[in-house]
Amino acid sequence: MADVAQKKIYKYKKVLSNPSRWEVVLKEIRTLVDMALTSPLQDDSINQAPLEIVSKLLSENTNLTTQEHENIIVAIAPLLENNHPPPDLCEFFCKHCRERPRSMVVIEVFTPVVQRILKHNMDFGKCPRLRLFTQEYILALNELNAGMEVVKKFIQSMHGPTGHCPHPRVLPNLVAVCLAAIYSCYEEFINSRDNSPSLKEIRNGCQQPCDRKPTLPLRLLHPSPDLVSQEATLSEARLKSVVVASSEIHVEVEPASTAKPALTASVGNDSEPNLIDCLMVSPACSTMSIELGPQADRTLGCYVEILKLLSDYDDWRPSLASLLQPIPFPKEALAHEKFTKELKYVIQRFAEDPRQEVHSCLLSVRAGKDGWFQLYSPGGVACDDDGELFASMVHILMGSCYKTKKFLLSLAENKLGPCMLLALRGNQTMVEILCLMLEYNIIDNNDTQLQIISTLESTGVGKRMYEQLCDRQRELKELQRKGGPTRLTLPSKSTDADLARLLSSGSFGNLENLSLAFTNVTSACAEHLIKLPSLKQLNLWSTQFGDAGLRLLSEHLTMLQVLNLCETPVTDAGLLALSSMKSLCSLNMNSTKLSADTYEDLKAKLPNLKEVDVRYTEAW
Repeated sequence: MADVAQKKIYKYKKVLSNPSRWEVVLKEIRTLVDMALTSPLQDDSINQAPLEIVSKLLSENTNLTTQEHENIIVAIAPLLENNHPPPDLCEFFCKHCRERPRSMVVIEVFTPVVQRILKHNMDFGKCPRLRLFTQEYILALNELNAGMEVVKKFIQSMHGPTGHCPHPRVLPNLVAVCLAAIYSCYEEFINSRDNSPSLKEIRNGCQQPCDRKPTLPLRLLHPSPDLVSQEATLSEARLKSVVVASSEIHVEVEPASTAKPALTASVGNDSEPNLIDCLMVSPACSTMSIELGPQADRTLGCYVEILKLLSDYDDWRPSLASLLQPIPFPKEALAHEKFTKELKYVIQRFAEDPRQEVHSCLLSVRAGKDGWFQLYSPGGVACDDDGELFASMVHILMGSCYKTKKFLLSLAENKLGPCMLLALRGNQTMVEILCLMLEYNIIDNNDTQLQIISTLESTGVGKRMYEQLCDRQRELKELQRKGGPTRLTLPSKSTDADLARLLSSGSFGNLENLSLAFTNVTSACAEHLIKLPSLKQLNLWSTQFGDAGLRLLSEHLTMLQVLNLCETPVTDAGLLALSSMKSLCSLNMNSTKLSADTYEDLKAKLPNLKEVDVRYTEAW
């Protein structure tokens, strides 16, 4: 059976290799497709062979009319329902999308092909022409009369009518197409930038062309361009006005009006400044204006709009936030006002989402790198308002699990000015931030403390919250005054409010052992627990105390020796924070969501840990 099918394929290949009349060729193609579809032997070789024959035929005959193109595409359409087109055929489809975007073939034939690619493709890096075809198809939809409405309906069809998309590959594939398309809008300028001296060479006085080999031009079909970590480069535009022009991009850099300090590396003299530093500090970049050509501008508008559409789906937003967290865009895009202004909608959607897995992606992917939070903060390259988005981002982060000393210290060091300005204008989140900075002794400088106090007292909400802070500080002094019991056990079913009321009733400076076992307390009570200066043993057995509370305890109760978390809803995310509590010698994590990896990490980082209970966990 296989031999018969192979002989037929060989026969058609021979006939189609020397085409005479195209009506005959078209008939032979249809017969070939029918043979492949009706063959009892169904495998990839039988289905792919006709596509490869047609692909070769088209590549060797470039003088076909548009109608002949369309007839061939319609003839092979049945085979495309269950097979990806080969690379050369993708190239042919791309050309058709560019030259005839309004052709009915685009809607009727290409739509199911692209839908199949988005649902089933596993790696565009191995088949970049599939990604390019998908990219050109979406641009063709955008050229129709209804434009983005057609694209929007296509995205809706890919997601499906329910609240959860049943195809897990659709979102990452769509994002990959968007990133590649946006990258292509700035590609010509990126290529001209890649052959200029690097920042390190400029800093070392290399103003002439270097002896190093020029980097290869980045092609649109590069399987996996590193859109974030490319070497940041600048030419002599720091010193004079430069115009870089191409058919698509025009970049003009104005001379700096005032001298500014040279960029300094964050670690050592030989390391490069990070990408955001280049954009925020460099006089050249700070005055850079990018103007895209008409085609690149339409492409950019289309694909940024798709990112907006993707961010509107609740089930897609966590994965989208994770994919965009590393800022996978070239620095030219981040310096382009139109791009950052349009992308602001997506970042706002992340900032409004109450799920920690979403809004935590506003922060950098790792220490030492800037994230969207830094870009859209006042002073950041993408900030185009007076801090409204910044305040929104801080609000959601503080309401989650980032009400920590580390986060407040970062704000005090880098964003204290914007925080005070927004507090002065009555922003309640920023007023709360300033009060917490005073309460946690984040600010050491006395003059700065007085300035914060003056800022708080200048508005009604600030004055009220500062007075509450002063009351809490007086209560704290009373609470921490030496005296009171050394051991305390709350009755079962006690709540956070009950604990707060009890601790406000006297002095607990001597309290060393506190049991909240089988009560109804939650992570909210952590803000009261951290005020107990002598606490060494804490029992939270069978409470609703979670990860957010653990993070707060780990920052403040570093002298804690015994901690019972048995049957609490804590997970690895909170348990990892315990690694800073070096005094812990007894830890009960029985019946929690502890993983084996986290357990090994804790054992390595807690040298005094002698008694551990991990029964009924993954680590058991």
